[in-house]
Amino acid sequence: MPTVDSIKAPVAEEMQMFESRFRQAMKSNTPLLDKITHYIIKRKGKQMRPLFIFLTAKATGSVTDSTYTAASLIELLHTATLVHDDVVDDANTRRGFFSINALWKNKIAVLVGDYLLSQGLMLSIDNGEFRLLKIVSKAVKEMSEGELLQIEKARKLNITEEVYYDIIRQKTASLISACCESGAASSGASEEVQVKMSLFGQYVGMAFQIKDDLFDYGNGDNIGKPTGIDIKERKLTLPLIHALNQSSNGQRRKIINTIKNHNEDPKRVKEVVDFVVSSSGIAYSVQKMNELQSKALAILEELPESEAKSALRGLVEYTISRKK
Repeated sequence: MPTVDSIKAPVAEEMQMFESRFRQAMKSNTPLLDKITHYIIKRKGKQMRPLFIFLTAKATGSVTDSTYTAASLIELLHTATLVHDDVVDDANTRRGFFSINALWKNKIAVLVGDYLLSQGLMLSIDNGEFRLLKIVSKAVKEMSEGELLQIEKARKLNITEEVYYDIIRQKTASLISACCESGAASSGASEEVQVKMSLFGQYVGMAFQIKDDLFDYGNGDNIGKPTGIDIKERKLTLPLIHALNQSSNGQRRKIINTIKNHNEDPKRVKEVVDFVVSSSGIAYSVQKMNELQSKALAILEELPESEAKSALRGLVEYTISRKK
């Protein structure tokens, strides 16, 4: 499996330059805000989203000033949604660090999220990047709709496979799709290529989410321990949806009852995990994830060969082979 460093290689300089530009985009004259944004930058993750942007820009044309704006815009808006998510979820940690709301309380966390959102809007307007603003605003809208659809369906526990795909397309894939579309838009690629790269990102994002859902059942290939967190949170994901579709009415009622009323009981949660594994829920989900990967790679094949294209191929592989 390719490493993140080997995938980054074709755009390593650009990613480094982006870091200093992003720090600049986060700056504020308010000392408290500056302290908090500094803390956010210090605990950044693997930066997969900017990576998608820079690799797509290089694979479809060249990295321009617009590309840096696109990467900062997406990181600002994405970080804003994460800060707000932690408040909503009452989460005290994010990526092993304390969350903003854990350190500075909810009111400040919500205001910081609002600030990051407005910084993203200002950045795109100041640079006249209305095309990028449209792409990214659409993604944030879809992410909100996807989350709300999932919450609504979690109450009734009546998610079909089709609705599940709608949820993950909006909730997770829309942002990766926006990364790839804005990367292509910033490189001077044609409208047709931009649309194709948007679809490429959508397939990769959906495969990414299915991989995430498989971790709940022990990584999808029996590596690591099943966590059952999604079951505890009453989330119906693809492995469980498929298993329920294969079950008898009586068995289905029993499993739904466990998820509704006994989701804090480790013994009952383990029963659900075992049920999913024995009903080929894992195997089916892996198959669907691989199908999405193949669709993404087929789009990539239409681009001319380059280091950036090979790295994008590696990024797709990394997305579904990662161990966490």
